[in-house]
Amino acid sequence: MVEDLTVRRIQMWRTGLGIAAWLVLVMSYKPVDTAEGVGSVADDKFDQSWISTLVLVCAFPFVIALFVFAAQGALRGLYLRRSLKSFGAVAALMGSMATFPLAVAPDPQTTGFRDAIGTPGMVVLITLCAWSLGFALYGIALCLMHVFRTADIHEVLPPLLATLLVWVMAALDVINNQNAEVPAVARIVFLLGAPVSVTALSCWELHRLRKHHGLTVRRALGR
Repeated sequence: MVEDLTVRRIQMWRTGLGIAAWLVLVMSYKPVDTAEGVGSVADDKFDQSWISTLVLVCAFPFVIALFVFAAQGALRGLYLRRSLKSFGAVAALMGSMATFPLAVAPDPQTTGFRDAIGTPGMVVLITLCAWSLGFALYGIALCLMHVFRTADIHEVLPPLLATLLVWVMAALDVINNQNAEVPAVARIVFLLGAPVSVTALSCWELHRLRKHHGLTVRRALGR
């Protein structure tokens, strides 16, 4: 698998600048002078990351299916086998998040489950839940950074999926009226900054894959 360190460094810089821009936006237009304000901002950021992950989880099977269907001959079977690692990453993340409802959900089914396992089972469940918290937070970051290991299928997939993800998230921000308290000009710049920068970086990554490694979408499909 190709590992372009130049692209990775630029991606890290873009991520760092994006976080810095988000912090400037938060400090300028949102109340963070109390513990409640800080907690609200942190919850918003986690919710945004989790929604991004869920959008990627929903889009991921369709993009992979389209990619495999468009491939020629033996490449279809090869990409299907390689996709097992990516689906494993999805399953691991969803499985870790599933421990939280089991531990705290108030509905009769999960309450009955907790009653059935008793105190020893609850100790195990709470321990698993605490471990899953760190695993899930780290996993969300890794899944968004590496786009669910889709480079294991083919190196051209991560930039394509990343571009799709950021534009879907930008559309959701518009629909949900995100950052409504921010002035219009700053809001437009902040809204377009992520998708435009990620799209440009993805195009540059595809260019480098073609120029330095001979990898293109067309060749990946065997056409």
